[in-house]
Amino acid sequence: MAREDFNDLLWFLALAEDRSFTKAAAKLGITQSTLSHTIKRLETRLGLRLLTRTTRSVSLTEAGERLFNALLPRITAIRGELEALSDLRDKPAGTVRITLSDHALETLVWPKLQPILKDYPDIRVELSRDNGLRNIVEDGFDAGVRLGESIEKDMIAVRIGPDWRMLVVASPAYLADKPMPQHPQDLVGHNCINMRQATGGGLYAWEFEKGGQELRVRVTGQLTFNTSYPMVDAAVKGLGVAYVPDDLVAAELSAGTLVTLLEDWTPPFPGYYLYYPSRHQNAPAFRVVVDALRQK
Repeated sequence: MAREDFNDLLWFLALAEDRSFTKAAAKLGITQSTLSHTIKRLETRLGLRLLTRTTRSVSLTEAGERLFNALLPRITAIRGELEALSDLRDKPAGTVRITLSDHALETLVWPKLQPILKDYPDIRVELSRDNGLRNIVEDGFDAGVRLGESIEKDMIAVRIGPDWRMLVVASPAYLADKPMPQHPQDLVGHNCINMRQATGGGLYAWEFEKGGQELRVRVTGQLTFNTSYPMVDAAVKGLGVAYVPDDLVAAELSAGTLVTLLEDWTPPFPGYYLYYPSRHQNAPAFRVVVDALRQK
């Protein structure tokens, strides 16, 4: 059916509801003659008479009554769905899917999101823990959380956390009979706890910087994990040297169960950002989540 045929049906429905060319034309914002011509065109196309016209009133024929009864519930349902879509545009509701690392989830995102879940019960949040880099568009995510240096240039990036740094740590028991490293390359002679990267599957090369000099050191050791948390536990138990985010070992450093190594080689860097494809037409639920996570 052509687009103009739908308009004819909508205009017929308006006329059938008001039973007046004058009222229906005013409601539709057209002239009575235009409405009359449209109804005649619809009757001609259908080969049926839909209306009985008198000088004072309009009534429906049997065919007109049947068409009216068929159209009314369907158009009413469509109008209801359109109103529901308007509510979705204005009301914080629906699902927001985010991919992020376990470190970002547990230390930053989850603590910030908990309060809004109570305030906005119609918002549903799906947090997919993944230490690899994901294509959020292809994989159906609304946003991702990664370090600023990992975000593609065509993405909108919103800072959600403070600067932080990676630290080289080991337990006093581990260091008791081993030389203290003075340079990142000295780590090659230590039993280091490796990190397996989710993207590409290779081992993460520890990154250092001092006085403008940048180094990447590939270490070896007995243990390899794909997440930072067990690395901390292994280091506390004296099983090797770990390279982990500073906030994961704050308690251990304070308690003296871990000590830092090569601290002057690990300067702070910008922390986590929420990134997403476009700032346009974002749903209210998404805007609420972004505002909750944004670094104040």
